[in-house]
Amino acid sequence: MMKKVTLSLFACVAILLSAAADEGMWLPSLIGSRIKDMRRKGFRLTAEDIYSVNKASMKDAVVLFGGGCTGEFVSAEGLLLTNHHCGYGSIQSLSSVERDYLTHGFWAQSRAGELPVPGLSVRILVRMEDVTERVAAGEKPAEIAKAASEEGHAADVQPMYYGNQYFLFVYDVFRDVRLVGAPPSSVGKFGGDTDNWVWPRHTGDFSVFRVYAGEDNRPADYSKANRPYRPKRHFPISVKGVDEGDFTMIYGFPGNTQEYVTSDAVEYVAEVSDPMKIELRTQRLDIISAAQAEDPAVRIQYASKHASIANAWKKWQGEVLGLRRLGTADKKRAYEKRFAAWAASKPEYAGLLDSIRTAYDAAKPEYYVYELYTESVGAIEAVRFASQLTARRSRMKEGEDFASAAREMRESFMKDYSPKIDRAIARKMLGEFLDRMPADRVPAELTAAVAECGGASEYVDRLYDNTTLTAESFDPAKIDDDPMVRFVAMFSPLRKRIAESAYRNLSNIPSVERWYRPFVRAMMEWDRDRAFFPDANLTLRVAYGSVAGYEYADGEYHRPVSTLEGVMEKDNPEIYDYDVPQRLRDIHAAKDYGRWGCEIAGRVSVPVCFLATNHTSGGNSGSPVINGRGELVGINFDRTWRSTMSDMEFDPSICRNISVDIRYVLFTIDKVGGASYLLDEMDLRR
Repeated sequence: MMKKVTLSLFACVAILLSAAADEGMWLPSLIGSRIKDMRRKGFRLTAEDIYSVNKASMKDAVVLFGGGCTGEFVSAEGLLLTNHHCGYGSIQSLSSVERDYLTHGFWAQSRAGELPVPGLSVRILVRMEDVTERVAAGEKPAEIAKAASEEGHAADVQPMYYGNQYFLFVYDVFRDVRLVGAPPSSVGKFGGDTDNWVWPRHTGDFSVFRVYAGEDNRPADYSKANRPYRPKRHFPISVKGVDEGDFTMIYGFPGNTQEYVTSDAVEYVAEVSDPMKIELRTQRLDIISAAQAEDPAVRIQYASKHASIANAWKKWQGEVLGLRRLGTADKKRAYEKRFAAWAASKPEYAGLLDSIRTAYDAAKPEYYVYELYTESVGAIEAVRFASQLTARRSRMKEGEDFASAAREMRESFMKDYSPKIDRAIARKMLGEFLDRMPADRVPAELTAAVAECGGASEYVDRLYDNTTLTAESFDPAKIDDDPMVRFVAMFSPLRKRIAESAYRNLSNIPSVERWYRPFVRAMMEWDRDRAFFPDANLTLRVAYGSVAGYEYADGEYHRPVSTLEGVMEKDNPEIYDYDVPQRLRDIHAAKDYGRWGCEIAGRVSVPVCFLATNHTSGGNSGSPVINGRGELVGINFDRTWRSTMSDMEFDPSICRNISVDIRYVLFTIDKVGGASYLLDEMDLRR
């Protein structure tokens, strides 16, 4: 009986129409419940155009890029667009001082010149399926996924609404992905960390790849004989542009939201977790930035690492400010008070909030240990390498050659490694670990060793002076005697306990999450006017809204469009992140914009970025921004700094996603990159 009640409840939730704001990340297979609202806001197609298993639909044009971004097909020959920062690691791995694709960009002059990227893959959703009843009947999610994968696909089962629903996701995984083009970082990463998460933005954040397949158009390992993949659907491109108020739809793979957590979780994030992580990452970034400023080789070597560390670092800063500004914890407490009054007369729900709070109180100390270790000792590169070596050896099967595998691992690791930088970071991070970690959680052997050396910095120096893991004398047969390996071994008991806490966030720890299943179900029974959508978990979602500016401060309105004029105003040859290519300077000076120039705010320029009200999160980087006719108008790449709290609370007055205008992408390919031949295979529409 309970199963039927639960399923009936969720069927009711699925047909709820709209919250007033453009909030929500909706499952594509259930998007029919949103179409009326979408059409009121300017969408002109059908639910089946968005998602269908019976015919080609937009879902076939969207990919999970790498493992944490989104990309989209823009031609019938597998041409793929994503963000520059999503392709950054691939571009960096193919770069060197002699071939500095990060600084100068890269454009293949033909298919033969496209560069294979080892290890890069994309996933295309074949289908999604509600398997809630199967799980309720006793089938294990892992068994359901395994059966689906035996059809020649990859598959997994993901819980929605904290386990009140389960969906099976089946994917094709393409393993031959090649770099076609990337603008110089002074276009693709224009503004660097300074402009990250802010508006106005002037970043041409895109890169171009191509997916290849075997002769049967199915996934295949890299081979010169492979052919460009022929997607079932690709996006036509609108060169008409966007205006304020125009409908926009984001189709991608948002990574993580926590819309339904209680005030306990908000307080932990805003007052404990984020501040600690911000402080530790600030120290690491300061060390890396100083080294990069001194040496061009180090700048390339650590470019991807720096960007990876800085992205979340700045996001957390905005998140803390946003949660405090909105008073999210206080709002949650008021909501919880009303819920508790309603639930008091219902035995199945009374006391739920008390149970959640008790679970949080028990879980917070352990989760803090996990986060502190991860951001301090666990962030030391040599520590990670030592851990990977020992883990690889433990997985070796009889007869396998560990020595060869270890040497290959070391060669890959050393390519982008500076012992000097890592030593400086290790000094800071070990000191922070010892200062912040509860004394009873610090390994006794470490405490004694640090005391013997006279301090954390002196102990780190002894480690780095004597380790052979990063030395030419490296001997895989002797790693057990290496001081870095012994250092890592000190943390084995701690890391074992930490592994049990290594969930996406505090609320996903089983001892806490178990209470959210009935809590979310109860909220849906009680709060009938609320439009519930499942939290993001890196599965395909639809979000929709409109192009819109916002009032940043009292009397300070920010228009929703930036232009090339803003790029040139920031241009500074003395600052790496603002030193635009000379070619772009010449084009601007001559106003040689070709078909990409248009009148904006009374002058002819090229549009660069625009704002919209779409609800996005990490993972939506690279997502297609689609107009009401189903045409590509931009590539999502960021949120405004004051929007980053939208993972926990979406504020329609201030939350905005930032996208690079597709016309700036085409302008850069055509006029800056000189690769206009790529436009010939795209479907450009006015």
